[in-house]
Amino acid sequence: MGFRLMQPRFPLGKVYATPGAIALGVDLTAYLRRHHCGDWGDELCADDKQANEDSLVHGMRLLSRYATPGGSIYIITEWDRSLTTILLPEEY
Repeated sequence: MGFRLMQPRFPLGKVYATPGAIALGVDLTAYLRRHHCGDWGDELCADDKQANEDSLVHGMRLLSRYATPGGSIYIITEWDRSLTTILLPEEY
């Protein structure tokens, strides 16, 4: 069985994390890398993952959701790829 090297699929722009995401006390960089490489997370349904794939083609917003040891996080990259934000679902 082989492995797949994850490669970035789009620009992140400036990256920000909300105070709530930082307060989880987890290393957010691994989740940011997954988002950057098109791994949309373990908490999105197949339709939302497909919407992200379509958004890559059509230049729309990208949304990932991950389960972390401290709780769930969203990572959102804006349509123009100028800004990526890591936040809690309740901060959305």
